[in-house]
Amino acid sequence: MGEPGVARVTVAIVDDHPVVLEGVQAWLDRDPDRRVELVASGPTVADVCVGAGADADVLVVDLNLGGASAIDQIADLAARRRVVVFSQEMDETVILTVLESGASAYLTKNEGGDYFVDTVVAAAQDRAYVTPSSAGAMWADTRPARPDLSKQERTALRLWFEGMSKASVAMRMNISVHTANQYINRARIKYSKAGRPGHTKAALLARAIEDGLIRPEEVREYHSMARLNREEE
Repeated sequence: MGEPGVARVTVAIVDDHPVVLEGVQAWLDRDPDRRVELVASGPTVADVCVGAGADADVLVVDLNLGGASAIDQIADLAARRRVVVFSQEMDETVILTVLESGASAYLTKNEGGDYFVDTVVAAAQDRAYVTPSSAGAMWADTRPARPDLSKQERTALRLWFEGMSKASVAMRMNISVHTANQYINRARIKYSKAGRPGHTKAALLARAIEDGLIRPEEVREYHSMARLNREEE
């Protein structure tokens, strides 16, 4: 069972393959802390986003539904929900497009067993989480326009991506929360002007990884250590 007093993350899944849904439930059951509860599933967004699914913390969506691509729906869904895309598609351009559309994370089905629960929990908590497929796409992106970020902007981004709240970033940098927000927002604006928008935290993290400001494993290592520390308290 989950930790006493800690609410479980609720997830709704849009996928038209029953075997995938069975596999997801098995992963959730295998999690020793039972951190995630599946509250709705179905073959279309309309089927899932009603009842309990309408209020789920995270919406997981397959890109290929009924033989058609759902990639054009991601931006609209992500504007209203925390969305994790869960797909067999491994094309790097598709992954980057999904993240730039506002999805919290991208997870391929062949890595789901190892990363599904952690990805959903991170999305529910509005934390950045980099799966191996996303990391590969980010490293492979060779678009040249790299904005000129100040030292303070780079530092604020790194600390924020490592899992700190903006208040904690401000404390570490010995600045106000307002100033920490300014540094992050300035970086976001500079990336947009360079033609590489980072409207969401996941998209902005992708930009930072592409430019070598932070390594994907640093994000995962930070969250793994934070969880171990909580378990030891």
